[in-house]
Amino acid sequence: MAKDLSDADNRNKLKDQSFALPDERKYPIPDIEHARNALARVAQNGTAEEKKKVRAAVEKRYPSLKKDD
Repeated sequence: MAKDLSDADNRNKLKDQSFALPDERKYPIPDIEHARNALARVAQNGTAEEKKKVRAAVEKRYPSLKKDD
């Protein structure tokens, strides 16, 4: 079961590398469920550059989520 990252304490416990955008600590991807959610959220709200970076971070960490072009 995925951890509730809407709770600030849980989110603050994550290491920077658990985020698709670690410098901003945006789009947490500590597990595959959160990685899928990060892709959905960035598709709705992210800039083109953020979408590219998040997609690359997710695919690097979870190759099974690699998008076939």
